[in-house]
Amino acid sequence: MLTLSNRLTIPASELEFQAIRASGPGGQNVNKVSTAIQLIFDYRRSPTLPDHYKEGLDRLSHPNITPGGKILIKAQQFRSQEMNRQDALDRLQALLKKAAFRPKTRHATKPTKASVRRRLDGKSRQSQRKQMRRSPPKE
Repeated sequence: MLTLSNRLTIPASELEFQAIRASGPGGQNVNKVSTAIQLIFDYRRSPTLPDHYKEGLDRLSHPNITPGGKILIKAQQFRSQEMNRQDALDRLQALLKKAAFRPKTRHATKPTKASVRRRLDGKSRQSQRKQMRRSPPKE
């Protein structure tokens, strides 16, 4: 079970774990034991995941998201299968939280009268300063 917030948890039945052999160095342990974990989560078919999470995942361009609507996470950092399973769940949780983030909409506001007056006063002072630098007109 994966807990995203107080009101949202994804049941373990929607998460598919596969134990696979890890790649890279590690001696004979790598050749004998399947310690790496591949987590597969089909978010488009998930009945518990809200729609705004699904839309956020569709908007994200992330290497772990397939065009078919699945999230594939391969965890092989640790030597134990249980730690790799927890690492995969943590990475899935971070990805789902990133997809759920919605930036605040910007509301246009008018500048205050005082700020407009300060801006125009600054412009006129700069204009006078530039006029004073000019050479006097020739007769």
